[in-house]
Amino acid sequence: MKTDRPIICVVGSSNIDLVVKAKRLPQPGETILGGKFFMVPGGKGANQAVAAAKLDAEVYFIAKLGTDLFASQSYQNFKKEGVNTKFITRTKNASSGVALIEVDEAGNNSILVAPGANGELAPRDVKNAEKAIEKCRVMVCQLEIPIETVECAARLAKKYRIPFILDPAPARKLSRKLLEMTDVIKPNETEAEILTGIKVKDEKSARKAAGYLFKRGAKNVIVTLGSKGFFLFNEDVNKFFPARKVKAVDSTAAGDAFVGGFAYCIARGQTIIDAAKFANDAAAFSVTRFGAQPSMPSMKEIKIFIKSRKS
Repeated sequence: MKTDRPIICVVGSSNIDLVVKAKRLPQPGETILGGKFFMVPGGKGANQAVAAAKLDAEVYFIAKLGTDLFASQSYQNFKKEGVNTKFITRTKNASSGVALIEVDEAGNNSILVAPGANGELAPRDVKNAEKAIEKCRVMVCQLEIPIETVECAARLAKKYRIPFILDPAPARKLSRKLLEMTDVIKPNETEAEILTGIKVKDEKSARKAAGYLFKRGAKNVIVTLGSKGFFLFNEDVNKFFPARKVKAVDSTAAGDAFVGGFAYCIARGQTIIDAAKFANDAAAFSVTRFGAQPSMPSMKEIKIFIKSRKS
């Protein structure tokens, strides 16, 4: 059966998020009493795969899980959200990834990740999916998996002339070779500072950091500035775009909602600017809900959201 749904490949991490809400985040060495506890599916790769799938993309997710209860829960959720699990493999050598997340009343968060099986996602796992990758219109990666696996995915994307989108989180120094294979890189303020050494706090510093990454080889740079918006830098555009104002509940997966929405639009053939604007709205919508994957909007929800904000 033929379909016009865009095909997207996401190579990345899958975790179970253990989340505690509190009035504020604790200081180092401090113990405070929290509120509600939640256990929800997460991981940057999984979040982005689900985000694109909920927008009606056909998503192949290449990932590694353990053989524990968390793995079974993740599988069930991927099936429910319509993510293709053919290239999700399991290992007995490590537990599934887990993230410990604290969220305060303003929606701010701190996250500590135990990668587990994500650390065993190897280049061979990506190569095993090469036939599926060849059919894709976009490839998405993050840095919660080994860097050699990310580089392998980038090489395959280049081989088949597929746009390669890199979410450099958690941030680390990247080789010029990887940046030169990257069509779009999307760091937030903190990640941009780690990548460039430039402290990003406003539009001016975001422009400087984006320009640095562009000169290092990335073809398009999007620096997200949380509730402020994002800065787009490429050969033709050098501009700041504000975010829609919303009441934030949980910002945990805003960046992943952005990447998933952006990848969907690029796979549909939209321009960089239009894709980034849509992604900006998807991220704004996501912070109005609690939890990572549960906060990702469907296309119907995002259209209603955009219409309501315009009115």
